Amino acid sequence: MSESKSGLNTPFDQSTRYERKRLHLGVCGSVACYKAADLLRAWTGMGMHVSATLTPGARRFVAPLLFESLGAAPVYEDMFSQGQDVFSHLEPGQHAQALVVAPASADALFRLAHGAAGDMLAAQALAFDGPMVIAPAMNPRMWANPATQANIDILRQRGVRIVIPACGGTACGEQGEGRLAPLHDIFLAALRALSPQDMAGKRVMVTLGPTREAWDGVRFWSNPSSGLMGAALAVAAWLRGAEVTAICGPGVRARLPREIARHDVVSARDMFQAAADLWPGMDMGMFTAAVADFSPQPFGPRKFKKADAPDGLTVAFTPNPDILRTLSEGRKPGQKVLGFAAETAADMQALLPLAHAKLQGKKADVLAANRVNATDSGFGAVTNSMAVVDATGHEEIWPNQSKADVAWELCSWLLRS
Repeated sequence: MSESKSGLNTPFDQSTRYERKRLHLGVCGSVACYKAADLLRAWTGMGMHVSATLTPGARRFVAPLLFESLGAAPVYEDMFSQGQDVFSHLEPGQHAQALVVAPASADALFRLAHGAAGDMLAAQALAFDGPMVIAPAMNPRMWANPATQANIDILRQRGVRIVIPACGGTACGEQGEGRLAPLHDIFLAALRALSPQDMAGKRVMVTLGPTREAWDGVRFWSNPSSGLMGAALAVAAWLRGAEVTAICGPGVRARLPREIARHDVVSARDMFQAAADLWPGMDMGMFTAAVADFSPQPFGPRKFKKADAPDGLTVAFTPNPDILRTLSEGRKPGQKVLGFAAETAADMQALLPLAHAKLQGKKADVLAANRVNATDSGFGAVTNSMAVVDATGHEEIWPNQSKADVAWELCSWLLRS
């Protein structure tokens, strides 16, 4: 398995879509400001260019040299620092494609909300007309104060994306909402700010992961799917503006943004029922789950013992509902369907006829097939090589690439179909 580029273990760590994107990071005075260095490493690890501004409060906790050594360039300090360009307060607005403030203190929220320009970061924000992401961090009572919430409301009304603080213990010893949000949430929020919003207004349902079909009280029939491909699709659609619902089989540990509605299920019938209930309200369905085609006839709630079958054991199986075909056949006009096929094939060319056959049998708009008998593709891998076909007869073979990049291309294909 390849090493994560971001180090945050999100479904989009391996994406190449953000190489050479330009981001400006503002860091304010907070105990949590040391975590901003990890965000910087995550973004630069994806090939992004990041500049940074440390407020006077932030510099009481961390030194500018830390950010310079991790690749931030330039790193701004005070408005009138010696040797600094006189128009440094305008430069992020001229070069960066998104601005992220993490952590943002209560004082910074006030300055950003009311257009103050007395310090470098506030002036840079005032001169910045691109997408902005703010991740506050402070004492829980300061966060809950009506004055702070009024500033948050003002910023939201202007289109600023707020990454809400997490609950838990804070540096002052108090418990409550005020901790800096998990870094993967801030990391993905920045990627969303840098992404085209061509799926805005779309409601997308994704099924992902394996199913488990119980046989006795402790055993089940399943497969080694990790759900990473489906998680990458869910995140890709969300990054591009969609409202996403993920129906996750057991054992899916992917870090999804909190805005993605997550429904955890176990068996194929559980997944079918959840998907059938949600499908009428969706615009797109992405059926990536490795659903068991059959379920063993259950022995019962207790553990089966060898003594129960001293001469051997025969297990009977019954078919499970075909989620992809059933929902595809019953869809409303305008609904689009992406199906997946996990196949064992000799090579990529051999996947194409299998993909075409499944496309026709499932009545999908787009069908993506991958080899699960290849070490760098399919179950458990962070990469996939795909044979992709659609209902118009178009077909392509994609070389091995990250599942994040595959997901991005599949979203684009489904939009065009």
